[in-house]
Order: sequence, then C-alpha cells, then structure tokens
Amino acid sequence: MITLYGSLHSRALRNAWMLRELGLEWENVPTNFQDGSTRTPEFLAINPNGRVPALDDDGLRLCESLAINLYLARKYGGPLAPRTMEEEALATQWSFWVITEIEKPLLLAAANRVLFEPASARREAEVEIALGKLARPWGVLNRHLQRQAYLVNEHFTVADLNVASVMTLLPLAGIDIEAWPSMQRWLRECLDRPAVADWKDVSFKIPRPETALEMLRMFV
Repeated sequence: MITLYGSLHSRALRNAWMLRELGLEWENVPTNFQDGSTRTPEFLAINPNGRVPALDDDGLRLCESLAINLYLARKYGGPLAPRTMEEEALATQWSFWVITEIEKPLLLAAANRVLFEPASARREAEVEIALGKLARPWGVLNRHLQRQAYLVNEHFTVADLNVASVMTLLPLAGIDIEAWPSMQRWLRECLDRPAVADWKDVSFKIPRPETALEMLRMFV
C-alpha cells in the first residue's frame, strides 16, 4: 500500500499528481506543516526532517517530493518513465535544476503576491527582485522548449511533471510569462492534464519572516 503524507495544498500535490498519472492506488494522510502535525513523534519516525511530503511504499519511506516522483517513475514505469539511462539522467538533471534555479525565487515572488499574510506584509519590490533572478533560467527553459515540445523526449514524462509542479505558483501568483512563449505553451499543456486538475486549490498562507536573516534562510 502506498501512503502519501502531506496536505495536498503543499508540495505533496507534486506526488499526488504523479500517483494519479500512474493510476496507482494510494492513501493520503493530510499532515499539515502549519499545525504541528509534522513535529509529532509518529511523523518524525516517518520523516525525521519533520517536513512534508513523505511517502511510504510498502515499508520504504522516502522524502523530498521530486525524488519521490523519480522513484515512482522508475518503479512503476509507464509512459512517464525514462526509457534509457540517458533519459533518466536528463530527468534527474531537470529535477535538480528546477529546485536550484527556480523554486526559491519563485516562492519569494508568490509569497509577496498571494501567500504572505496579512496582505500588508507583501512587497512588490521583492517580486521584482525575484523575477530578475528568474529571467535567466526561464530563458534557458524557453530556448530548450523551442527545439522540442517536452523536456526529455517527444512526450510528457516525469521530467516535465517535476518541473511544472514547482511552477504551479506562476499562474497562482498572476506572474506574466508572455516573454517566454515556448515555456508558457508547455506549462499550460502540463497544467491542463486531468491528473493535476486541483493545482489551483492552494489555500494556505504564510507569515512574513520577522528578520532579514529568516528571509534569507527561507528564500535565498
């Protein structure tokens, strides 16, 4: 039995998307990182980091959302799985890339558009700083997608799912990406897939870090 821990308003949505694409049977335990559920002894026995998501696949316990998806693709196969060692390497590369190049500045931009609470804690100047950092990697992705429709081969794979799942924050935060039309086309196609129909349902809010150091730790 596969059990996914984490509210689907969190990064656990990335794994729910993958599990649905694979057509697997799974159970969700909606552990919430905001109410202390991830700090209980029971949850820390599953993921000592005290974070969601976490996955239990018949006794194998994993954390880190994109690594979980790479594992699921490798184990259960299907059209989302890499077909060769080279494709597996590329899927891993793009998964590392989106975390390294995209996730933190995009989260900073989204926090200042929709996630920080109260709304008075949001700073549009910080959005502009984050978007400045994102312009270069978005250019890299856009040029790649000018040459081919998807990241690794001619169809949607775990590589596309992992990268697009991080970038769901773009439309949620109302960030304009018309300057990168190939990336925009690709992201729209990814988010139109039925398996991720609930990507728009992100209801959580986060308090603004109280100090500059806390801000750096969270977003840089």
